[in-house]
Amino acid sequence: MIKEITSFEEFNELSKSGKVLVDVYSKTCGPCKMLGFVLADLEKDLPDSVILKVDFDQNKEVVEKYDVASYPTILVLQDGEEVNRLKGLQQKPALKQLLEA
Repeated sequence: MIKEITSFEEFNELSKSGKVLVDVYSKTCGPCKMLGFVLADLEKDLPDSVILKVDFDQNKEVVEKYDVASYPTILVLQDGEEVNRLKGLQQKPALKQLLEA
């Protein structure tokens, strides 16, 4: 499931349910747009996974909580706690490995 986050409360609720991949992006960022296609393809392979999309400019609470300085940034959370972080455009195999680990 890919879910666009619209509030900090929604993020907190959804990010505490097991392993969650968080894509912190900007609508004006080229690599971020390309990553969106990678995540859509990843969702086809792992339909039970939770992928949250967080707009860097619209969700300052999330950006500050996880000290995100650039985009795209991928956070992997386990029950709300950060367990991994990748910066920049990532390929599907690397992201799939993070979610399956």
